[in-house]
Amino acid sequence: MSNGKLRKTGSKPVESLSFDEIDQQILDILQNDSDTVISAIAESVGLSATPCWRRIKRMEEAGLIKGRVVLVDQERANVPMTVFIGVSTPRHEMSWLKKFCDLVDEIPEVVEAYRLSGSVDYILKVVVPDIATYDMVYKKMIERLEFSKINSMISMEELKFTTAIPTKYL
Repeated sequence: MSNGKLRKTGSKPVESLSFDEIDQQILDILQNDSDTVISAIAESVGLSATPCWRRIKRMEEAGLIKGRVVLVDQERANVPMTVFIGVSTPRHEMSWLKKFCDLVDEIPEVVEAYRLSGSVDYILKVVVPDIATYDMVYKKMIERLEFSKINSMISMEELKFTTAIPTKYL
């Protein structure tokens, strides 16, 4: 991991390994607080420390655990505004997609980006201190690439935020 970005790696496919309820419990604990010490995790799931550590290591090696990060409070980091940007492309070409990916990687205010099906081709999540900074991001985008449509939506209120995914499907 570099610059806080998670990248896909060439790890073993998760589906080739089996995970049980204890693995799910371990993941739930780590997703809630990745700083939880092994001994506390082990005690919580009914294992000793070494087998618990081995399970965590196996999940890391399998690529199920992609990394551990610190979550920063947006308000305290002076980026309280979240803007979602729906982007429609004028062309569906690999060269355009590559330029778009490069552009998104160069803009630190873009914290998430997804390619979609449907009427919008891509959606970006952008965090900024104010509308003027968002406007600078917008202008940087349109200066570098051609878009057929950009639709910005300012988040009025965060109703739910989690980085934890459900583990019951393992």
